[in-house]
Amino acid sequence: MNAALEFKSVSIRYPRRQTDTISNISFTIYPGEKAALLGLNGSGKTSLLLAAVGLIPFSGSIIVDGIPLEERNFQKVRERTGFLFNIPEDQILFPRVLDDVSYGLIRKGVAPLEAREKALSVLEMLGIDETAELSPYQLSHGQRQRIALAGALVTNPSLLLLDEPSSALDPPGRLSLAEILQKIDSSILLATHDIEFASRICSRFLVIKDREIREYSSSGEISF
Repeated sequence: MNAALEFKSVSIRYPRRQTDTISNISFTIYPGEKAALLGLNGSGKTSLLLAAVGLIPFSGSIIVDGIPLEERNFQKVRERTGFLFNIPEDQILFPRVLDDVSYGLIRKGVAPLEAREKALSVLEMLGIDETAELSPYQLSHGQRQRIALAGALVTNPSLLLLDEPSSALDPPGRLSLAEILQKIDSSILLATHDIEFASRICSRFLVIKDREIREYSSSGEISF
């Protein structure tokens, strides 16, 4: 069985920077595994997630579900990956919630009625089905974040890359989301500052420190 995500000696350096954001890192996320990605502000968590779907350049090798991340394979990789940006407005495209959430399925050729039924079931799972006919821009930031998450989940991706999914949620909302993510079959790489939230979901903790990855099996061992 293919690993969900492999980084092999990956480095990221932005233009006009003198040093790498992350340097020569390697790790593997296995099928069904849920791992947290932790680190201080500016440590490279978001950059790592963006590199994993080919949105920023990198050196080294990234493999998603057995597919090398190369330009000719970008579409195949992205079809297998659900991505949640830390700013939900970056991925909400349509003026009605139901249309936005169902778009990923329609793009894959699913009939519109079936796609909307599936989208509604995901919105219900996330506790926001009452927003289906509304404009996302009528809603709170936390609700928009859940709508963006619904769009990432609706295609049943083999890999979920989540960038700060709990940041706009109150404590009951964080607990509810953690319970949902615990039950999802997809492999998850969760970038977050919220160690308590990550501990409810994840069994591995990858910490970016000094541009390298350090791994912990318990949140109590983590050092920044």
